Amino acid sequence: MNELINPARRAVVSALSLGATASIAGAAAANTLNPAALTGRANPAGRFAGKVVLVTGATSGIGRTAAEAFAREGARVAFCGRRQALGREVEAGIAAMGGKARYIPADVRKPDEVNALVDGAVAAFGSIDIAFNNAGIFMTPAEIQDMAIDNFLDIMLTNAAGTFYAMKYEVPVMRARGRGVIVNMASVAGHKAWPNTAAYNASKHAVIGMTKAVAVANAKHNIRVNSISPLAVDTPQLRESFAFQNVTYEQAAPTFVTPRIMTTAEIARAVMFLASDEATSVTGMDLDVTGGQLA
Repeated sequence: MNELINPARRAVVSALSLGATASIAGAAAANTLNPAALTGRANPAGRFAGKVVLVTGATSGIGRTAAEAFAREGARVAFCGRRQALGREVEAGIAAMGGKARYIPADVRKPDEVNALVDGAVAAFGSIDIAFNNAGIFMTPAEIQDMAIDNFLDIMLTNAAGTFYAMKYEVPVMRARGRGVIVNMASVAGHKAWPNTAAYNASKHAVIGMTKAVAVANAKHNIRVNSISPLAVDTPQLRESFAFQNVTYEQAAPTFVTPRIMTTAEIARAVMFLASDEATSVTGMDLDVTGGQLA
């Protein structure tokens, strides 16, 4: 059969075969049960070179890892968080790896501070190309009749209203620029309920609903809007929640479809995919990164 293929076609087939082999080898090297960490110095010519990325809630956990990951790939990163000492630490760490970042103190529960955050990012770097609206809190687990009203309101104000405020001020900047990408932090709790997390469930359902509405409204403006739903990710927030419930990672992990706790690095990679040019036709979607828990 090979003799019937002309030399030019044979070269193309050979190149495709080599590419497929490399792809298979790369896939084989990836370990779903032991994902690689994100390390290394910033690359000014990386896949997000020239982009400005805004990250909310980036003083720890997923937000911090994502801010560092975008900076490693050449982006200039503006980020917020309520804990100023940690904010300065993250900013200094990104600078030490050769990246560019600006910490802007802001509480996403306060619309004036979110507005100032967006204005500050534009003032610092000239634009916003990508926004990762990550800031959020968990709740003290309780059934609805035992839930403190203040706890419910704080959850909704941080997770739902905080995402609303962020998009309210980000969208006009992106429309004026003629392009943009927004990724919102949802959760498995936006799809699946537990008896003692009603407020958290409500807040994450709200994030997914807002994401879809804003995506539909802005597709014609060249702005993509998606959300992402992890399961249990190794963050200070998860550790606090498990400690409160007297549950260990070793007890929880075997109950999951992929029997482990997720890493902040793999969630950051998923966010970066949605933010990248590889996802140009993806908008209005909630990306399931639960390791099969929603299958």
